[in-house]
Amino acid sequence: MTADARPVARRGWRELALIGVVYGAYSLTRNLFGSGSVPADEAYANARRILGWEAAIGTDVELAVQRAFLDHGWFLWAANMFYGTMHFLVPTAALLLLWRRRPDAYPLRRTALLLATGLGLIGFALFPLMPPRLLCDCPYGSGVDSGFVDTLAVHGGLWSFDSGTMQAVSNQYAAMPSLHFAWALWCALAVQVLLRRRWARATIFAYPLVTLFVIIVTGNHYWLDAVGGAVVVGVGWGLALVLHGPVRTRAMRPPSPPSRHRTDTVAGGPASSEHATAP
Repeated sequence: MTADARPVARRGWRELALIGVVYGAYSLTRNLFGSGSVPADEAYANARRILGWEAAIGTDVELAVQRAFLDHGWFLWAANMFYGTMHFLVPTAALLLLWRRRPDAYPLRRTALLLATGLGLIGFALFPLMPPRLLCDCPYGSGVDSGFVDTLAVHGGLWSFDSGTMQAVSNQYAAMPSLHFAWALWCALAVQVLLRRRWARATIFAYPLVTLFVIIVTGNHYWLDAVGGAVVVGVGWGLALVLHGPVRTRAMRPPSPPSRHRTDTVAGGPASSEHATAP
């Protein structure tokens, strides 16, 4: 390994270590405060609170949205696939692109993602919430049929919450905030710095909007969970700004729009003057 490659390798191992710490925190949270230890009655009571708050302002739309698509099994299968794959693939791709193309902008955005995830874990611990798909007479469920369908159990996908493995490693009551929506919103915000054209920077927000629809139609979240996801992203980003100190202007703003002779939408390479390696 060359001398130039060693610092890059060390930073890579450091990033993997940070991911490991966050995963460890998730596992600890699940074991202490997750569906393996939290009574179903408590999670169901919180679900009734959420639905009550939404009904009070006339926005308890989750059941109506899901019922509109229950006769389209192929669509719900595709939604389950989206739910189970894009949540991991898109943030990973965004982090890799930032690492390679904008190393000056990467540390702030990575820290914002980790902090948002950490805040989400606090939400899971303090407010265990039964998702719509468990408002039924089923394992970890409410014992009361509220009309929602667990689309993953009915129409399939990459895995099933009903499997012994998934029940052992997942927190069935980790609904508030929605980290699916939080990570999707983070992706749209984080890659702004890579996109040259205004239409591309606006269009990328279609991803969190599609994610919002998917988490509702599959019965995995209430729309208020997405609001919680947006809050943890905002707070996490703000804390990241504080932790990283004065942020360089270039690391915060998107690249300038290309000239009329340029057609690419992604910034070409790392900024030479700000090849920063902030913690």
